Parts: sequence; C-alpha cells; structure tokens
Amino acid sequence: MDAIDRDIVNDLQGGFPICERPYAEISARLGLSEVDLIRRLDALLDRGTLTRFGPMYHAERLGGALTLAAMKIPAGDFERVAEIVNGFPEVAHNYAREHAFNLWFVLATETPERIAEVLAQIGTVTGYPVYNMPKLEEYFVGLRFEA
Repeated sequence: MDAIDRDIVNDLQGGFPICERPYAEISARLGLSEVDLIRRLDALLDRGTLTRFGPMYHAERLGGALTLAAMKIPAGDFERVAEIVNGFPEVAHNYAREHAFNLWFVLATETPERIAEVLAQIGTVTGYPVYNMPKLEEYFVGLRFEA
C-alpha cells in the first residue's frame, strides 16, 4: 500500500457518508478524483489487501443475533464438513485453525432463537457436535496505518 491507499483505508474506517454521492465526498476529503478513489478500492480488493468493503451491521440492534461457533473435525473429514457448514445461509464465513477445535465459523441469524436451531441442524447434518462461543462483551479495535 502506498500513502494514498493508507489514507483511504484510514478515512473509510471512520464511517461512510450517507449522501447522494458518497464517493465524491470521500474523494474530495482525500484530494482524489472519484474515479481514482473507486479504482484504488477495486485494486485493494483485487490484490487481497482488503478482503471486504461494505457495511458492518449490528445484528442485535436489528433484532438478529451473531455467534462464533467451533467444531472438532478429523482431518480426513474436514473438507466435507466445511462444505456442509458453508451451505447454510446463516454462516457468514468459516476458517480452519491448528487446534483441537479446528473449524470455526460465524453464524448470523434473523432472531436470537434461530442460533440454537441452526447450530443443532449443523450438528445433525455433519454428525459432529457444534460448540457455541457467544459474545460476552464487545470491543472495538481501531486500526490506523501510519503514512
């Protein structure tokens, strides 16, 4: 990332303007053209420097729920189980870890009650227990890149 890319990332972490032309507002703040800002965002995503660019919703405030879940899956069955887990529309993403609990995933549901239902379904379909790791406390960790 060059200094301009760092400025873009730093600026956007502070919020995205809700207006008719948000990219024009951001680019004006950063001294860029709107086209250059969008081109740079696309390049950051294409290179994998950014893995995602979009809103972060607070599920609980919207009446929904989120949880982190973990499973212990034998290495020979990992791909099959990961594919099943990914097939649930409530699963935001999953990832492998080198640990006894080697498959972790984030579950987002429209209602808090649905968390237990989906976790039970995943356990039934995969044949492995699912361990719910609900959030006990929320923290915000800001990330800023020095120019």
